[in-house]
Amino acid sequence: MRRRSAGRRYRFDVTTFALIGSGWRARMFLKVARELGTIRCGGVVVRTPRRLDVPAFTSLDACLREVRPDFVLTATPRPVTPGVIAEAVDRGLPVLAETPPAPDLDGLRGLWSAVGASGLVQVSEQYLMMPSHAARAALVASGVIGTPTQAQVSSTQQYHAVALIRGLLGAGRGAVSVRATRFTAPLVSPLSRTGWTDDEDAHPTTTTIATLDFGDGRSGVYDFTEQQTRNQLRFRRLSVRGSAGELHDDEVVRMTDPRTLVRTPLVRRQTGYDLDLIGYDTEHITFGSEVLYRNPYPGRRWMDEEIAMATLLERTADWVRGEGPEPYPLAEGAQDQQLALAIEESADSDTTVTTSREAWS
Repeated sequence: MRRRSAGRRYRFDVTTFALIGSGWRARMFLKVARELGTIRCGGVVVRTPRRLDVPAFTSLDACLREVRPDFVLTATPRPVTPGVIAEAVDRGLPVLAETPPAPDLDGLRGLWSAVGASGLVQVSEQYLMMPSHAARAALVASGVIGTPTQAQVSSTQQYHAVALIRGLLGAGRGAVSVRATRFTAPLVSPLSRTGWTDDEDAHPTTTTIATLDFGDGRSGVYDFTEQQTRNQLRFRRLSVRGSAGELHDDEVVRMTDPRTLVRTPLVRRQTGYDLDLIGYDTEHITFGSEVLYRNPYPGRRWMDEEIAMATLLERTADWVRGEGPEPYPLAEGAQDQQLALAIEESADSDTTVTTSREAWS
């Protein structure tokens, strides 16, 4: 991996990546990189030629003959991803792989056997880099609510929710006992990935609820309804219970002395409302007078997802240049997916599933 010369400031460096895939997620990464400026896409690898605003190639090797990327970003279908990762690593290239890194447990094991020892693979799990979640994680890590013992997430699906639970608890990669069940009930779905559905009818919708026992008194609660990531008729809920208090969404309850209970909100400074003429933007998130999170991209008017994606891209750039830690190692992404698969297996079989300790543990 290349390292920049000493004495140069990072903001003047431009890191180049090769993108494999051209779907919805790939296009989002292209948009963020284009607006970010410190990261550029040198070429896109697609199965069939198409019009893009960057050079397109039909194979990684064809791309590498024209482009010298610092890393490869994959945004491919789940069954394809492990082979694409292995292909890039075989050519000595660092990889940022879209979630999940493999579709099933056998795929995870095969992928780890092929590339785990290389140290070249990161997973694009960005949820803990989103402003609200980053602020919550910083608060929990500060010890304000004591030792975190339980995280409850009803917001996003599968491996993303597991990443939040594990990250907020500081859980490692050991065996976990999982118990899950499903319920079906009618629900209107006003929004999809393509926009408003204009459908006012309620349709059978499945909710999966699971408990995860990490041991040492730590547990997680997973609660996800189909399409909840886009269905604004369902609240997003996140709680972290600690030995000395609790965080619930954007509020904390704790004690300041043996007979004083206080409740303190997490407050986002969002500009652009009413007569605030700065323009619409996220500035920071505070807990009292303490700043838990500050937007590293002021003035870009980005939504939280774009802020998280930009953060992930820049952390990957730091990593490949030897200037920062791994943003989200393959071992963590594999563990998230293993637990997500265990949730589905438990719900399918109506039994408790205890995950095995794997090579990435």
